[in-house]
Amino acid sequence: MRSPRPPFFWLLNKECRELIVSRAWWVLLLCMGPLVGVSFISAVRTYGEVSGLNGTSAGVGEALSPLIGVWAPTFSACELAAVFLLPFVAIRLVAGDRQSGSLKLELQQGMSPFARITAKALVLLAGWVIAMLPPLSAIFLWKSYGGTVYAPEVITLAFGHLLNAGLTIALAAAMSSLTEHPSTAAILTLGVTVGTWIVNFFGAVQGGWWERAAGFTPAAMVAEFQHGLLRLDTTLVALVLILAGLGLSAIWMRLGTEVSRRAYQSVALCLAAAAGIFACTLINASWDSSESRANSFPEADEVALRKIHAPLTIEAHLAPEDPRRLDLEHHALSKLRRVMPSVQVRYVSNTSIGLFEQTRAGYGEIWYNLGGRKNMSRMTTAEGVLEEIYSLAGVSPPQENEAEIFRGHPLAVPATGAGTVFYVLWPGLVLAGGILARRRFK
Repeated sequence: MRSPRPPFFWLLNKECRELIVSRAWWVLLLCMGPLVGVSFISAVRTYGEVSGLNGTSAGVGEALSPLIGVWAPTFSACELAAVFLLPFVAIRLVAGDRQSGSLKLELQQGMSPFARITAKALVLLAGWVIAMLPPLSAIFLWKSYGGTVYAPEVITLAFGHLLNAGLTIALAAAMSSLTEHPSTAAILTLGVTVGTWIVNFFGAVQGGWWERAAGFTPAAMVAEFQHGLLRLDTTLVALVLILAGLGLSAIWMRLGTEVSRRAYQSVALCLAAAAGIFACTLINASWDSSESRANSFPEADEVALRKIHAPLTIEAHLAPEDPRRLDLEHHALSKLRRVMPSVQVRYVSNTSIGLFEQTRAGYGEIWYNLGGRKNMSRMTTAEGVLEEIYSLAGVSPPQENEAEIFRGHPLAVPATGAGTVFYVLWPGLVLAGGILARRRFK
């Protein structure tokens, strides 16, 4: 006899119960407190020392941005948990049905596999939101110390980690459906994660297409969110991958369907996802939610750059691992692409480190070509790049607005009470909740 409730809500309730009795989820919750505690206390101590705590010299500017100094390190605990703990929770929820025999109950409800995987994904996301309570509670601690909170950058950061968790859930769900045993799914999930790290490594060493691909890995995506940058192409690529992973899981959930048919459908899904990812990479929209505008030029410069319509090409003779290239990319070119999406940047080098190219003629030169007019410079700062562009365009540099300069938010205080919250109170609540939940739903 079927449940009088709609099948989907019955499944949601069933998955919630499965999550609550899952030891993996409670371990995730238990670990989040100490992980966040270590990160938050260390970040507040460093921030206080930069602000002048214990007699040190106070810093200025971006060094005293709460986003970089406090929130990015604090929420980094979510990244660790998403890589090493969340996959086991997702695998337990997706593959556990096959191991426990509850899959037969789901099949009796007459729901499609896509509805079933959607219910599991929603419950897992809800479980992850609960796991994010420790870093979110750090906001209230920071406010109690007298610190400032700029909501847009914190929301962007939290959204980035939620998106990263969605990628992990989709990957773990796909591996759970493709394999016969949860341990195999865990190994494959970790293998894919390590594979993205390898792509990041090759991107840093080789440059070129490797560097382009590395920009869409979870680690690179989270790094951008940690700086308050919301790129539409990266977000859409992540959503496509999430849908593809969940779709792949739904396809292989149909145990009664022939393997060859499921394989053909999987190939078609992967091809559609690849086409969607390629289309998403052509989108250039982005938003800088950081209070310090760390990802943007001053507003006056952006207005002046948008008035330059001639095609701009930049050729930098710098190796991928040359620190000057990193400075040029981070402090100037990444900001320039947001204002002038059509700008073309080409890096030229014979080696990956550039150590033995220092004496080669032309190494270190940065050539600018704006509408046929060329100029060369060796400066890698944002001011140097803007100066060359304005010179070629025949535009007078705008006057710097002192009011727009970010002065930072100094706060020289210790992390009072944070140890009690993250090392005692949160673990105690989790242990008590776990015991009560298992007694009730056992």
